[in-house]
Amino acid sequence: MDGIRLNKYISESGFCSRRQADVLIQERRVTINGRVAGIGEKVGTDDVVAVDGKAVKKAAKEILLAFNKPKGVICTSSAKEHPNIIEYINYPERIYPIGRLDKDSEGLILLTNMGDIVNKIMKSRNSHEKEYIVTLNKNYDDEFIKKMQEGVRIKKIEKGRVIMDEVTKKCKVKKINANTFSIILTQGLNRQIRRMCESLGFKVVKLKRIRIMNIELKNLKKGQYRNLTDIEWNTLKKLIKKD
Repeated sequence: MDGIRLNKYISESGFCSRRQADVLIQERRVTINGRVAGIGEKVGTDDVVAVDGKAVKKAAKEILLAFNKPKGVICTSSAKEHPNIIEYINYPERIYPIGRLDKDSEGLILLTNMGDIVNKIMKSRNSHEKEYIVTLNKNYDDEFIKKMQEGVRIKKIEKGRVIMDEVTKKCKVKKINANTFSIILTQGLNRQIRRMCESLGFKVVKLKRIRIMNIELKNLKKGQYRNLTDIEWNTLKKLIKKD
């Protein structure tokens, strides 16, 4: 059968990412021409796809925003969590965040209606850079910088069970002052920077993301968003095209 995979069709509509679309399909919330759809199905040009009974269509225009997320805002499109990033921005078109920035952190996050962009930026094997400014609860020394650069063993334990235990990839760390540094990561483990610092006996008191790949936060005010410039958009396309 000609056409495109159902999850790709849904993501290109701007409804959600491809991964989230698979979850919706598994939950039997997606239909094709009125019948419940299955994982891996393809959609033709004349097919009608719906989620929870509401038809979804390919987005009319490409949207990619840079947003300076304030501390306290949750990076989810779920209406069950407040304050979530979608209701905070209140953008007139359907968009969703690319990745996450935890509730206690602030700074740059991208939002879009393009599923393929999400997949290419999020895949860890693509090693896309993200840069942060981190302030600790106490002063650090050169040994701390060295350990952070070389990789730190981090663990996550829930209900007595280890669900994460690995050494982080090598990264770039630069001293700013006695208790503040910048760090550039190419992976995105859950609360990675906070866990790295905790493993070395420090607590993060402020965490701000200032760059994702070629997109920089610069002077974008907290709580504000902007469209990417043509130069940013064209450079980003070239970067993800290599993946």
